[in-house]
Amino acid sequence: MSMGKILIVDDDKNICELLRLYLEKEGYALAIANDGEEALVKFSAENPDLVLLDIMMPKLDGWQVCREIRKKSNCPIIMITAKGETFDKVLGLELGSDDYVVKPFDAKEVVARIKAVMRRTGKNANESDAKEVVYDKLVVNMTKYELKVDGKVVDTPPKELELLFHLASNPNRVYTRDQLLDEVWGFEYYGDSRTVDVHIKRLREKLEGVSDQWSLKTVWGVGYKFEVKE
Repeated sequence: MSMGKILIVDDDKNICELLRLYLEKEGYALAIANDGEEALVKFSAENPDLVLLDIMMPKLDGWQVCREIRKKSNCPIIMITAKGETFDKVLGLELGSDDYVVKPFDAKEVVARIKAVMRRTGKNANESDAKEVVYDKLVVNMTKYELKVDGKVVDTPPKELELLFHLASNPNRVYTRDQLLDEVWGFEYYGDSRTVDVHIKRLREKLEGVSDQWSLKTVWGVGYKFEVKE
């Protein structure tokens, strides 16, 4: 039984082969593209459950591919980059990627990150396992992976939904950035707290001014909370 289909996008065929060996062993079905244009063709044809996306590629780079995918899909995207600068990580997250790994990477780490994302996308979730939080003009449903704001469905990447659900499920509790990295991302994220800040920023853009009954609050010097008025 397949664990799901993954599209690997990288112009380095050795990296593609390494990932293919590890991921097929884990039970995933695979599709591979070696440049940005091929990636978009394969994405439409294969309908993958997750995309591993290199940044520096010919024809279209990873930023451009990520933008195009996000115009039509919330499919989870893990960016692969040879650059470790914060700018690259934050830009990828702001464009809609759900995670990133930096080359050179351990293939086992990539597998762990894929499993964490796939586990949270809930593609095989049973209706009896429905998880939902509801507040004034806000519904976060983790079975459908759906965010409704003021009655309208708002396209939201999986990791943003998971973060919002976690905070909203524990109203008025203050979380440090490290706690959120551990509890939402599900594995050690190398202490990069900017990851949380980027996701909170994107959520605020979607939720700004929706209701006076709740809000995403920054607790200066500590972290964040989903504040609900008593």
